[in-house]
Amino acid sequence: MKKLNILLSLFVFLPAVFLNTGCSQKPSAHKPKATKFTSAARHKWTMKEYCVLGKNYKPTYVSVGQTMNGISSWYGPDFHGKMTSNGEVYNMHGQTAAHKTWPMDTMVKIKNLQNGKSTVVRINDRGPFVQGRIIDCSYAAGKAIGLDSMGIAKVQIKVVGFAGEVQSEATIARNIREHKEVRVVITDFGIQVGAFRRFEGAQIYKKKYAQLDKRYQPIVKRFDDVEGAPLYRVWLMGFKTEDEAKDFILCHGLDGAFIVRN
Repeated sequence: MKKLNILLSLFVFLPAVFLNTGCSQKPSAHKPKATKFTSAARHKWTMKEYCVLGKNYKPTYVSVGQTMNGISSWYGPDFHGKMTSNGEVYNMHGQTAAHKTWPMDTMVKIKNLQNGKSTVVRINDRGPFVQGRIIDCSYAAGKAIGLDSMGIAKVQIKVVGFAGEVQSEATIARNIREHKEVRVVITDFGIQVGAFRRFEGAQIYKKKYAQLDKRYQPIVKRFDDVEGAPLYRVWLMGFKTEDEAKDFILCHGLDGAFIVRN
């Protein structure tokens, strides 16, 4: 088993680094959605700009299908049982990884470009803070793509979903082909723009609002037992804050629209 680079010990001390006000931005108004893995407070905290070894890192939101090429490494026994950036206890046998800027719980497919092996991991930590490295796999994930024997390898990483949900390659390819960007945005603010008894009416509205602003995603939510029949509500999701949603309603003159939480 390879000796871990001493710089990777920064994973353990990362929470303290985040508290260094000299390198951090003021807290944003962003109110992220909690998942079964990461609390809302942790999501907000890990999306703040931070500084390690004199270099600033600015976490960013990503889209399904987005890729990045670089070097992957792995970290194992020395960190097993210690806390990761999202508050989980690191399990070297789990399918997780560390990335410097992508959101916690982003599902990532890692392909080893040197042997063709691939695996899917969930981001739950920050790092690696070594020049040229873009992702640090858990021991299990690293072993799946041959890093246990290679140490490091050239890889391509691709966003394939969020919080345990993974989209198929066919779905990702179709969305890219049809220019349907699926944003991995950690938020639960939306706007209800319509409500219909008939599903067909809701679908028409969904298509209409899909063309209005590509930053936001229209969805149809079915509510049963509403006066004896289902009601199909059309929600426009993806607003980072309540103020952003309010501004959208005003700018587009959406009389009757109101803010919802998914």
